[in-house]
Amino acid sequence: MENTKELSSLTKLATTAVSRRKVLTGATAVAATAALAACGKKEEAASAAPAVSTGGSTITLKMQGAWGANDIFSEMAQLYVNRVNEMAGGRLKIEYLPAGAVVKPFEIIDAVSKGVLDGGHHVSGYWYGKSKVASLFGTGPVNGATPEIGLSWIYRGGGQELWDKLVTKLNLNVVGFFTFPMPSQPLGWFKNRPPQKGADLKGFKYRTIGLAADLMQELGMAVAQLPGGEIVPAMQRGVIDAFEFNNPTSDMRFGAQDVAKYYSMGSFHQAQEFFEIVFNKDKYNSLPADLKAILKYAAEAASTASTAHAHDNYSKDLQELIVKHKVQVSRTSADVYKAQLAAWDKVVAKLDKEVDMFKEVNDSFNAWAKRVAFYHFTNESDYRMAYEHVQKTKLPR
Repeated sequence: MENTKELSSLTKLATTAVSRRKVLTGATAVAATAALAACGKKEEAASAAPAVSTGGSTITLKMQGAWGANDIFSEMAQLYVNRVNEMAGGRLKIEYLPAGAVVKPFEIIDAVSKGVLDGGHHVSGYWYGKSKVASLFGTGPVNGATPEIGLSWIYRGGGQELWDKLVTKLNLNVVGFFTFPMPSQPLGWFKNRPPQKGADLKGFKYRTIGLAADLMQELGMAVAQLPGGEIVPAMQRGVIDAFEFNNPTSDMRFGAQDVAKYYSMGSFHQAQEFFEIVFNKDKYNSLPADLKAILKYAAEAASTASTAHAHDNYSKDLQELIVKHKVQVSRTSADVYKAQLAAWDKVVAKLDKEVDMFKEVNDSFNAWAKRVAFYHFTNESDYRMAYEHVQKTKLPR
């Protein structure tokens, strides 16, 4: 059964973006609405019973994401919002707004802290300008941890407590939760054949964010930190000549294939990342305990839903990029990986000494990765071997 309430909220999101920003017009707006509606159709149907209120008015929280209405990340934000709204039974409601509806993507943490917004959905790398430590809670140095191991550090390894300590030090009036262990991000898009040697990265004008900017600068790239919606225009104007964003679906939806035809998959620049969901601390603390719990644990529920949504869409859209758009997809070379590791060593050694809390947080994550990843990689099956045997298909190398 189609979840009409959810479908309505998803469609409203797309049309809100059109009216507020006038970014999507014509066929693009239709595509955005259709994509969001499709997400709603695939969600589990809500209970047929009416929402029960304990009396009094509904508490409404305004949450803005860092993502355009057409981005799959807005659909994933809506997966979180849907779960909160259904579990709250009419007592609490989140209204989700896409990027730029109130503030720019990189301004979300400040807007939430000051109460301009009640909540935000973004990644920690988007406020790395306040402290480079922020990027350790998502786009940090590679240490052998998979995205899933990284998110488990947040939940069980002390990461959440260190994040709480950091925002307190920075006088940010927020609480936050983490969700969705993102697949490793591609090295990105190039107009010509991607570099095969680490030394060949030197001289590229490249878009990335967070500590990945420090890494790529160490490798000789000129880095521009841009939100997703500014990437293609920057490429067209020559401000950048190569870029990464996150995944095949987001990249294809904003038109990466129209400005570049070479896509290098896999990288150590952002090998684990998660969404960061933040709320104004005063607003959050004013809520009853059960509604606080819903805001917190809905992030865990949305993590599973977002992972399934990503696997479905990323895989289909990678094939569409290859077959329909004639994009040349390859694996990032071993030499580039090795150059990234050597560069990370230099970046981390410098920041350990210069940035308050950097060593404390990075050491905590590394200790978790050393123990947990040892178990993981010692026990993990050779899935590539099984895939090539069963599917009778050789994977890119």
